[in-house]
Amino acid sequence: MRGDVRPGRPSTGSGFAVPLGRSLLLRLLAVAALVSVCSIAATAWVVVRTTAVAIREEQGKDLADDTKTYDVLIGYAARHRNWHGVGPTVAALGRTTGHRIVLRDGGRTLADSAPVPGHPYVVSRRPTVVVDPLSVDPQRLPAAARNGGIDPRAVGPYRLSDVESARLLGTAREVVACLRAAGTAARVVLGPGGRPTVRTPAGQRVDSRCEEPVLNDPMPSERKALDSLDDLVDSCLARRGLGGVDVLLDGSWQAVRTPSRTPPGPPSDKSDKDVRDCVASGRAEQLRPYVAPAAQLYVSGPGDRTATTFLSLSAPNKLRIAWGAALVLLVTVAVTAFAGVRLVRPLRRLTLAAQRMEAGDVSARVEVTGRDEIARLSAAFNAMSRRREQLESARKAMVSDVAHELRTPLSNIRGWLEAVEDGIVPADEKLVASVLEEAVLLQHVIDDLRDLSAADAGELPLAAEPLSVADVLAQTAQGHGPRAEAAGVRLVVAADPELEVPADPVRLRQAVGNLVSNAIRHTPPGGTVLLRAAGDLPLPAGAGRAAGVRIEVSDTGSGIAPEDLPYVFDRFWRAEKSRSRQTGGSGLGLSIVRKLIEAHGGTVEAHSTPGTGSTFTLRLPGLPSPPR
Repeated sequence: MRGDVRPGRPSTGSGFAVPLGRSLLLRLLAVAALVSVCSIAATAWVVVRTTAVAIREEQGKDLADDTKTYDVLIGYAARHRNWHGVGPTVAALGRTTGHRIVLRDGGRTLADSAPVPGHPYVVSRRPTVVVDPLSVDPQRLPAAARNGGIDPRAVGPYRLSDVESARLLGTAREVVACLRAAGTAARVVLGPGGRPTVRTPAGQRVDSRCEEPVLNDPMPSERKALDSLDDLVDSCLARRGLGGVDVLLDGSWQAVRTPSRTPPGPPSDKSDKDVRDCVASGRAEQLRPYVAPAAQLYVSGPGDRTATTFLSLSAPNKLRIAWGAALVLLVTVAVTAFAGVRLVRPLRRLTLAAQRMEAGDVSARVEVTGRDEIARLSAAFNAMSRRREQLESARKAMVSDVAHELRTPLSNIRGWLEAVEDGIVPADEKLVASVLEEAVLLQHVIDDLRDLSAADAGELPLAAEPLSVADVLAQTAQGHGPRAEAAGVRLVVAADPELEVPADPVRLRQAVGNLVSNAIRHTPPGGTVLLRAAGDLPLPAGAGRAAGVRIEVSDTGSGIAPEDLPYVFDRFWRAEKSRSRQTGGSGLGLSIVRKLIEAHGGTVEAHSTPGTGSTFTLRLPGLPSPPR
């Protein structure tokens, strides 16, 4: 495959050659150029469309589109019966917008934000907009479209008295308190007519336990206004040959069920439209005496100048846009090229180092500069390289140790067998015992290596069951009793008979037995090896287990030097390198102890004082807490 580095051959600069079409730098430049062109094209299209739009309306069209101004005047008209006193509001709007605002009714001027003495206002052919709270432009105030084109602030006879509003407000606050007690955020919103409503986040329904029907029922003043509206709507429907309806506070309606009125006919789209039209016309007729009459709004620039923001797209403007687009493209490509070079350079160094590592150079490193993502990647690569170098050294040392451990018993067996073959040594029981001892030692080393390999692969078989810790320690001490007696070492067991752990009995005895065997081997005659078990501290909260168990194996031997203590669980490690196999094991026992305990979810620690002795501590999780 092109670009691959063959194993065993060091990578060179020529091995880093990348096809031009796959170059990261060129792809970055291509993407940058494409993005720039698209951005410039989109910007140019928006600019052309924006600058090509002329103001189609005459004076004041830009301010007529200002929803805020329109909303202020509609709100004033909805709350007042006439336009008397609107002058300060119009003047404030003129100062805020910087335009001249004129409000006229028929042939007279109601208010002028910037009157010019001696120069009456020249009326244009049509007004900017008509201000009528009973016929609101839905494009400017969409909320009024849901109310039949009537501004919601036009309440007229539906305004509650102070007593009614206070009564409903108290009830609404009780509902809010009930909802908050139930864990639902709510607040009271006072409507234009003085009616409070309870609002919840995202329009959630009010809990049935907190509902108060009185909040939705009409008050006496509202009921009176609704009855009047029903009469107007029924008259309108009767002229169209339809039955009467009852209009509700929210503007909806329902068919009349009383015998005194015309029974409702089958619903249809046409009848729904007729009812909707009659309700809208009835409400407008009912509210007309309570709102200001329709007025014409004229908006213009200062001094009767038409307000406009039109910009012609002339030839110089087109040239400036083209030069600006070219400059943006040039700067974008230059910046991308600079950033791409800085990005590709460390990637090349990483690739070359990886190729060297692939060729067998475990010392490959890269220079780390900066603190960005590439620097972090380089640091991670260096850490991986160092770890691989350490693992390679450990692998070589392990292979050497394994070969040494296996060669010694095999050499002894071969020597004895050759001696028998040559007739030097008779094939008696003593010889068979010696050969058997060497074979057992060889089998022990092989079994230890197999257990470690299974533990490393996470395939160590465990058959956990509740075990008495005291029984495990007693059985271990009994099994090592003859050897301890032969060495002149006293074995002592101290364990709470009620302590239990979930563990594999064979593996746990193997782990404790390795520690006891190691302790006996390093304890001089007359010394003591103590096997002790006690309850450990509780595991972290949420572990779902009872307190753990701590097993200690202590001896009064020679101890371990502080500089050697961190390596006691390493494979084939011995504090005394010259120690023979008769005084020392294979160097795998403590490694197997750590793997076995970790497979049970526990930990192992070693503490030692030279000349005094050593203590190995096993911590295992206890049995799960019984359900309450």
